[in-house]
Amino acid sequence: MFNNFIMTKQCWLIIIFLAPLWLTAQQRIIVDAAGKGNYKTIQEAVNSLPDSSATDRIIFIKNGIYKEQVNIARAHVVLQGESKEKTIITGAVASLIYTCEHPRDNNSAILNLDGNDITLLDLTVENSYGKTAPDSVLIDCPNKPEKVKVIKTAHQFALKANKATRLKVINCVLRNWGNDTVSPWTGANGMYYFRDCTMIGGTDFYCPRGSAYADKCTFIQNVPAAAIIWHDGSRDRNQKSVFRNCTFKGDVPYYLGRYHHEASFYLINCGFDNNLKDTPIYKAATAKPMKWESTAYYYGCHKEGKQLVWYKDNLSTAPGAPAAEMIDANWTFEGKWEVK
Repeated sequence: MFNNFIMTKQCWLIIIFLAPLWLTAQQRIIVDAAGKGNYKTIQEAVNSLPDSSATDRIIFIKNGIYKEQVNIARAHVVLQGESKEKTIITGAVASLIYTCEHPRDNNSAILNLDGNDITLLDLTVENSYGKTAPDSVLIDCPNKPEKVKVIKTAHQFALKANKATRLKVINCVLRNWGNDTVSPWTGANGMYYFRDCTMIGGTDFYCPRGSAYADKCTFIQNVPAAAIIWHDGSRDRNQKSVFRNCTFKGDVPYYLGRYHHEASFYLINCGFDNNLKDTPIYKAATAKPMKWESTAYYYGCHKEGKQLVWYKDNLSTAPGAPAAEMIDANWTFEGKWEVK
């Protein structure tokens, strides 16, 4: 009996020792399109999570092509791909066609986010509508007296946040072949952090509402004569879109940016290729009346070939005259969110 007690005690000690490892494994859900994980689709994995959590839940996605639209309305969710190039979430969705077919449904992106504290790591999110679509189509739409025309480069979100804040996107590719690739649109309190990402698209393809910080990201324009960056900071004069150590390129000539609402841009140590047009960030012809002037501040920016005048250093004219080294994520979010 004594020996049995000793063995039982040893077993309990082993279980207690291994319990933290077992719990960690349980917190990581594996998605594998080939069926060798917990789920075959990302949406199934998301749906399996409890609605609320105070800590992150990791969904690890094995390499593969996942043809689905993913909706995340839960908080503290991490989507982590096995590799940035080979873990691909994709679909071909024109936003106008989707909303006509699904009235009162705003989830027209490939990845739709309505939960706070979501993190994306090491994966690709792609909306391929503009890659293979015809130049234009006419569709029937409820409550419209006539057919609606949808052009090839129309809104086609890869990532869209309707309510999410404290969004982190790290080492990811976000691309489409049209407008509004990356659209985090939680205007009142939206805070978004991008690092080491590649973003590709057409007009306004990086267009946050609220405050956004992009560090060491590459932006590639693939639609002729379109503007890359856009910002809506109309809810709070302190909202800003910050770019640090970012690179801007064009498969075609491109404009750096434009705005329709009150906007504030900060570009620190950014580089542009020779396809950048000689036009400062500008107010769009369809812009609404402004409550205050939109602004663009630059420091240490440079371009291939001929340098241009309008992105010369003017950071000293920004509110508070911040030094370039001060401008980081904490400064961007004014201490409301400490990015880890």
